[in-house]
Amino acid sequence: MKYAEEDYLMLSGIQHFQFCRRQWALIHIEQQWDENLRTIEGEIFHSNAHNDNFIEKRNNIIITRGMRVFSHTLGVHGVCDIVEFVRDDHNGVSIHGREGKYTIEPVEYKKGKPKCDQSDILQVVAQAMCLEEMLVCEINKAYIFYGETRRRETILITEELRKLVADSFKEMHQYFDKRYTPKVKWSKSCNACSLKEICLPVLGKNKSVKDYIQSKVEEN
Repeated sequence: MKYAEEDYLMLSGIQHFQFCRRQWALIHIEQQWDENLRTIEGEIFHSNAHNDNFIEKRNNIIITRGMRVFSHTLGVHGVCDIVEFVRDDHNGVSIHGREGKYTIEPVEYKKGKPKCDQSDILQVVAQAMCLEEMLVCEINKAYIFYGETRRRETILITEELRKLVADSFKEMHQYFDKRYTPKVKWSKSCNACSLKEICLPVLGKNKSVKDYIQSKVEEN
């Protein structure tokens, strides 16, 4: 299946979707947004990476920033923080206006440190899948650079991750077409969410009868 351009979703939304489906729907369907310290720091951290007028060459690597990507198959569009074109005349592909052949490696910048979930990983894998479709190539790895650790994590792009990305976007398109926002499902992650005051996760934090009785017993 191929999506029409007017039906494209934002690629970066897959990170919100993996973190919390309700958060994604509030932002991308209901157009709700609120800033907190973390989101502002993240925007500042990304400002240089998204300078699409800046192209750098280091030895055999061409570095582009703010490269726009899309996929008809996934029905998404977005921006890669950094894409590195590494000279490899044996395994690479030709790039218009450049001599030789290159392998392609997207690099996503994150302000914090590696997470326990796969939200960051799926975002950079989705970027790789878009680049593969656009440049007719195969990408086997990508990177995530974390500002807090100042380290680059290597992401091997497996078939399992590709399927998870495709399935996630398919579900996101279904929600978007129905204009469906999932109900509140409270977790500890809600405390750090910039949409906490809009989402009101406390409404989904009702105690069970057993927990309520236990808390009253402990009070006495």
